[in-house]
Amino acid sequence: MHELSIAMNIVEIACEQAKINNLSAIDEIEIEVGELSGVEIDALKFVMEIAKKETILENSRTIFTLIPGLARCLICSKEFMTDSFFSQCPECKQFNFQIIQGQELRVKSLNVF
Repeated sequence: MHELSIAMNIVEIACEQAKINNLSAIDEIEIEVGELSGVEIDALKFVMEIAKKETILENSRTIFTLIPGLARCLICSKEFMTDSFFSQCPECKQFNFQIIQGQELRVKSLNVF
């Protein structure tokens, strides 16, 4: 399960930023996960709770935002939503496109209240 190593890296990033900014706790962490990132969001939610134990994130709220897949056809330039790397352009019916959104995996924000 690679989500555990992802969760541990997220916690490490948050702890490093907290140290840089002299924070003793983080109240909320917001994570963006692209629909095409290959990350199983339910598994990540589960293991984040485990990874946060005994860190400054232990009592923090974790917010997950799913970023939908968006592609641009390289033939007709039509932008379209996709949940697959093997989609067909709805305009010209070609399979030649570039993913422009949905592969993200990032810590969007750390909040202290």
